[in-house]
Order: sequence, then structure tokens, then C-alpha cells
Amino acid sequence: MAFIGIFEIFLAIISYLFFVFLRNRNEFCIDWPLVGMLPDLFLNVHRFLPWSTELAERNNGSYLIRCPWFFNMDIMATTDPANVHHIMSTSFSNYPKGPEFQKIFDIFGDGLFIADSDSWKNQRKIAKALTTHRQFYQFLVKTTQDKVEKGLIPVLEHVSKQGLVVDLQSLIHRFSLDVGFKLVTGHDRELLSIENREDTFSRALDDAEEVIFLRYFKPKILWKLQRLLGFGPEQKMKEAWEIVDQVAATFISKKREELRGGNISKREGEGEDLLTSYIKMEGEMFIGSKSQDEFMRDTVVNFLIAGRENCLAWFFWLVFKNPRVEARIREELQSIIPDKEAKELKNLVYLQAALFETLRLYPAVPVEHKKPLQPDILPSGHHVNPKMNIMFLPYAMGRMTSIWGEDRLEFKPERFISERGGMKHVPTNKFIAFNSLYWEEHCTHPDEGNGS
Repeated sequence: MAFIGIFEIFLAIISYLFFVFLRNRNEFCIDWPLVGMLPDLFLNVHRFLPWSTELAERNNGSYLIRCPWFFNMDIMATTDPANVHHIMSTSFSNYPKGPEFQKIFDIFGDGLFIADSDSWKNQRKIAKALTTHRQFYQFLVKTTQDKVEKGLIPVLEHVSKQGLVVDLQSLIHRFSLDVGFKLVTGHDRELLSIENREDTFSRALDDAEEVIFLRYFKPKILWKLQRLLGFGPEQKMKEAWEIVDQVAATFISKKREELRGGNISKREGEGEDLLTSYIKMEGEMFIGSKSQDEFMRDTVVNFLIAGRENCLAWFFWLVFKNPRVEARIREELQSIIPDKEAKELKNLVYLQAALFETLRLYPAVPVEHKKPLQPDILPSGHHVNPKMNIMFLPYAMGRMTSIWGEDRLEFKPERFISERGGMKHVPTNKFIAFNSLYWEEHCTHPDEGNGS
């Protein structure tokens, strides 16, 4: 009798699971008892971006991912431009990133890219003022030109003369790291060279980003236990954090010494790096409860992580795959070469459009995270509440038929060119690669225009 009882229980469980499967077989994810849609999520975690794009296409741009009860958090994902406008503008104050986001991205500290509310507004205002200042622009032009002439071209010439095969992605990555590091700290790490130099700092950031991604799909209690006991991916994060802190502290200390010793004056007329500008205006900044060194650490780390974005690698890959686009860019460049004036670069409309088209398909931030403070109804009709995470998906938005048409997967810079031949204005809730919707609508001075 006991055997029959166990068999009947087992059969009942199997039958129930089969019934759940049949009931959900036409759904985008199966909502299993207890574990929710977690099995589908785990099966597709290695291809999360294309998977999330497929789900968005099949569900009119928005869908709910039900997580297990022990996650205590469902996920509302959306690519609907109306929802994005609502979250990033109309009801911006109701959708901070939230404390859970800050815990997941703890290595960023309280820097600009994870800050919320008044802290975000204050840091954004300072960052915008410094990065658009003439001194920084001069430094940007000089740094980039020097790195191309003294770093990139010599490496390419060596490769050409020796008939070697070059890893273009690695080459562009090292170029971006060198430029980004010098723009932030004023120091050149000289990773771009004929020999492939070891870079512990970049590897530490890679490790940290990998752990951050895994945190999204683990129960919070699990990764916090790993961190407490010092094993698994969280041990890797700890080691990466130590390297990042050491590098940031070293260059902040060097910069303070340079400023105290008056050694910065030798670059007068060539512009100024961001760290120098931030240290010079320390007394004018509101930094909350953090010390000056902690604030500077968080600021440097945030900018250095942002500087690792590899848009150029995607750009060249897409151009190489599209000879028609390459020919148009070459033609446009050749038309201004005789002038050799920097001001003529503003006439490179097709090149700029090609870069925008690259960011449409491969945005620097493929997933954005928000959390409602109060219950709300999105323009799509979906109800959200504080127990949900809201994800809008710039990567998927760039591939939605409803936004870009049937040719959405084609690389067509013409999307961003108007009939008059200039750059076409595309609403930021549709093309959110620069993540500037709220800032444009609420914080931009009227005389500054409304460009991205």
C-alpha cells in the first residue's frame, strides 16, 4: 500500500507539471510552481540580450518575468518608447535605481552612474560642466591625436610591414583604455604598443562586471553569503575591488602632489584632465557624507569604467561587413582632407550617422534598471509596484520592428540623416543610447538646444 501511495503521489506531481506545461506551451516563458520563470531565465542567461529582444518582439514590447517566491521580486521588462518616456521623464522621481541596484553595483561606490535623486542631479551637473568645458575639449583633442599618431599608427605600420594578423578588437580596446585613462587621470598607461602588455586593472574590471551580471540572477542571500565567506565569484569581486581601489588611490594621490607642487602648469594651453578639474573645485562641491578622497575615488572609478566602452570595435566590425557604408565614409573623409581644419569635422554627417547607427545596435548600456517607489500604471497598461524591478532594454529597443521597421537589423546610417542632408533628430525615448532624456527635458538650458 505504501508503494502505491508513493507512486500515486509521484504520478500526481508529474501530471500536474505536465498540465502546467500544456497550459503555458504558447506562452513566452513557462510559469512553473514555486520557481516561476527562473528555469527559462537560467537556460537563456548566456544569451540574455537576444533572448530579451525575442521576448519583447513577441509581447508588444513589454512583458513580466515572474521570479521564485524566495526572490521576492518580479521583473517588468519594456522596450515601449511611451513607457521609457514615462519612466525617464514624466514620472522620473518615482523611478530611482533603488538601493538594491546600488548593492549589486557596489564597486561603483556612490558615483554618478549609480547615484539617485539629488546626488545624481548634483553629480550630473558637475560632470556636464567639466566635460563640455573648453579646457577638457582641448585635452580630449590633444590626447586622442597623440594616441593615434604615436600609438595606433606605429602599431598598425609594424603589423603591416611584418604581415601579421592583428586582433582588432583587442587593439581598439587598448586604444580606448589609454585614451580614457589619460582623459580621467592625466596619465598614459601605454597599453597600446607592439607587445601585448598585461593589464591587471582592466582584468579586475572585467571580473567585477562578470560578477555584477551574475548577481542579477542569483538570490541575494546566496551571493551575500559567498561574499561573507569569501568563496566563488564574490571572492573574485573582492580581489578586483582591491586592485581598483589601489589604482584609484595611487593616481588621486599623484594628482594631489602634482597640484601642490605646481607641476600641472607645464600642460597650460593643452587643456585639463577630469581629475585635475575635480580636485581644483573640491571646495565647491556637495559630496554628502563621504570624505573628499572617497568621493574622488568613486568619481574616478565611474569615469574609468565608462571609458572602457568598446563602441569603436563594433563600429569597425559593422563597417567592414558593409562595404557600401565604408565607401560612403571614405568618400566623405576625402572631401575634407585638403582643408585639414578641425571645424570641418562637423560636416562629417555620414560618419556621425554611422556612429549613431552603431550605438543603436550596440548601446554602451544594454540594460537599464529602475524601481518604482509608488504603485503606478505604465502607458502600456501594465501595473507596477515597489516589489518589482523595472528593466528597459536599449539593446532590444534598437532591434524592435515597431520602432525601426522591418529593416531594423540592417546597418543603415541613413536612418539618422534628414532629407536636407543633415543629422535627423530622433526622440531620446526611441534612441536612448546617450541616456539623457530627463536631463534634456528638465535640466538643459534653453539656449543649449535639445541634442543628444
